[in-house]
Amino acid sequence: MRSRMGALLWRAALAAILVCGIGLLPWLSRTDPALTVLKARSADRDATPEVLAAIRAQLGLQEGPLRLLGHWLAGLPRGDAGRSWISGADVLPGVLEALGASLLLMLVALAAALVTAAGVCARTLYLGARRRLEGRPAGGSGSAVLAALPEFLTASVLATVVGVQWGWLPALGWYGPQWTVLPALALGLPAGAVLGRLLDDRLPAAFAEPWALAAAARGLPGRSIARKALRRCVPGLLPNLGLFVVGLTGGSVAVEQIFDIPGLGRTTLQAAIAQDLPVLQAGTLVLVALAAAVTGATRLAARRLIGPALRDGALHTLHRPSPPARGILPLAYGLVLSVVLLLGLPRDPLALDTASRLRPPSTAHPFGTDALGRDVLARVAHGALDTLLLALAISAIALTAGVLLGLLPRLSGPLVDTVNAVPPVLAALLVAAVWGSGPTTPVFAVAVVAWAPLAAHTSALLRQERATLHLTATRALGAGPGYLLRSELLPAVLPPVARHALLRLPGVALALASLGFLGLGAQPPSPEWGLLLAENQPYAERAPWAVLAPATVLAVLGALAVTAAGGVRRPGPRPWPRSRRTRRADPDAGEPPAVRAELVDAG
Repeated sequence: MRSRMGALLWRAALAAILVCGIGLLPWLSRTDPALTVLKARSADRDATPEVLAAIRAQLGLQEGPLRLLGHWLAGLPRGDAGRSWISGADVLPGVLEALGASLLLMLVALAAALVTAAGVCARTLYLGARRRLEGRPAGGSGSAVLAALPEFLTASVLATVVGVQWGWLPALGWYGPQWTVLPALALGLPAGAVLGRLLDDRLPAAFAEPWALAAAARGLPGRSIARKALRRCVPGLLPNLGLFVVGLTGGSVAVEQIFDIPGLGRTTLQAAIAQDLPVLQAGTLVLVALAAAVTGATRLAARRLIGPALRDGALHTLHRPSPPARGILPLAYGLVLSVVLLLGLPRDPLALDTASRLRPPSTAHPFGTDALGRDVLARVAHGALDTLLLALAISAIALTAGVLLGLLPRLSGPLVDTVNAVPPVLAALLVAAVWGSGPTTPVFAVAVVAWAPLAAHTSALLRQERATLHLTATRALGAGPGYLLRSELLPAVLPPVARHALLRLPGVALALASLGFLGLGAQPPSPEWGLLLAENQPYAERAPWAVLAPATVLAVLGALAVTAAGGVRRPGPRPWPRSRRTRRADPDAGEPPAVRAELVDAG
C-alpha cells in the first residue's frame, strides 16, 4: 500500500513538473507572450506599445508566470481549464473534442496495427502450431520496410493516390468514420510492424516450452497451441502496446496536419507555436492522465493473462541461448547502403542547375534531380551521414538509459508514462525554448523520449524473468542478488531489448525526419532526410523519384537494422564460481545454479 502511494505521489509530482515547465515556456524562451499572442490573433496588426499593454492586461501577464499558473491550477478542481489566449473560448470543451477525434483515430489505427502485427507473426504461428520451427531462418525484411515508412510520407501518398486520383476514400477533413481509414493506415502500418517483430521474436521460445511439447504430445490441435503461445508472449509486450496507444493519440501531429484532422496532437502543436498556455497545459495534462490510465489497464491485463504463475514464480524463461542468425541479409542491405554512400558522397549536394529541374533518373543523375536541379543521390548520401550517425548515437543512449531505468520500475514507470505523453514535436519546442533552436534541437527532443519504450520493455521482461522456475532454483542454491543480476537477469533481458533498440533505429531516424518535415529541424539547404522529404513532397506527383529515393534508403536502413538484430542472441551459461575443494567434493559444482537445478530435477 505504501509503495502504491509513493508511486502515485511520484506520478503526480512528474505531471506537476511537466505542466509547470509548459507554463513557463514563454519566459524560458525569453519571448514576449503578448507579442506572440498578437501575431497569432492578427498577423497584420502593428505591435504598438498600447496594443501589447492591452493584451498583457487582458491576460494578466503582469502578474507573472507563477501567479498565472496558480490561477489555472486552482480552476481545475471545478472543471475550469481557463480560456484560450487566442480565441477566448473555454479550453476544456475544445480539448475534449480534440481528444475524441484523436481517440477515434487511435482506435482505428490500433486495429490496423494489430492486423499488421498478425500478418507479421502469421508464418511463425503457422509453423509453430505444426512443430516445424526448428531451423526457421530469421525473416523480417518486409516488416522492417513497413516499420521504416515515414508516417507523413505514407499519409501524403495515400491522400494523393487513394483519395484524390482514385477517389476511393476521403482525403481531407474529419466528418465521419470513413475519414479515419487513410490516416489510420498511415499510423497503424509502422506501429503494427514494430509490434509484430517484437512478438515474432518471442514466439519460438514459447512453442519450445514444456507445456507446448506436452500439449502436442497429447494431441491438442495446433490452433489451440498457437493461441496459448500468443497468450504466453503478449503480456511482455503490453507495456509497449500502451505506449503506442498514447503515442498514436497525441503524437500523430504530421498525419493530422496532412489530413486536416482536428485532433489533440495538432491542437497542442498549434497552442505551443502560438504560446496559448491554457490550451497547451490542458492538452498535456489530458495526455498524462491517458498514459496513467492505459498503464494501469495494461498491467491489469498482463496479470489476467499470466495468472497466478507470475505471483508464484512458476514461469519458464522465454530467453534461451540460441545460435546467431545468418548474416547474409544484413550484409546485402549494408552493401546497398554502402553503394549509395560511395556513389553519392563525391557529388556536390548543393550544386544548382535550374536547366535540369525535376529530371528523371538517368546515367548522370541515378536518383534524378529535385525542383532546383540538385542531384538527389548526392543529397541522400550526404544527408545519410548526419541522419545515420545521429540515429545510432541516440539509439545507444536510449538503450543504456532504458536498461538502467528499467531495472528500477517504481522509479521509471511513472517517468515513462510522463515522457511518453509528451509528443516529440512538443518536446522539440520545449528544448528549443531552453537551449535555443538549431540543428541540435531535434536530437535532444528525440533523445528525451526515445528511451521510454526500451525502459518499459526491460521492466516487463524483468518482471516475468524474476518469476521463472530456474531463477527460484538458482536463488535457493545460494546465489546472491549480484550474481542473479549479472549472470541470469541481464543476459536474459539484454538481447531482446538490444534487438528492440535496433528495430527502433529507423524510427529514431524517422522521428528526426518528422521534426525536419515540420520545420523544427535542419534548415535549407541542408540535405537532412526530413528536410529532403519535406522539400520534395509538393512534387511527388510530377517527380516521384525525388521522394521515393530517400524513402527507399530509409526502408533499406530499417531492413538492415531488423536483420542485424537477429544476430543479437543470449550467450551460453557462465560457469558457477567455485573453489578447488568444492570441485573435488561435487563434480557438478562448476555448473551454473540453473543447470545444477536441472541436473537435480533429472535425478
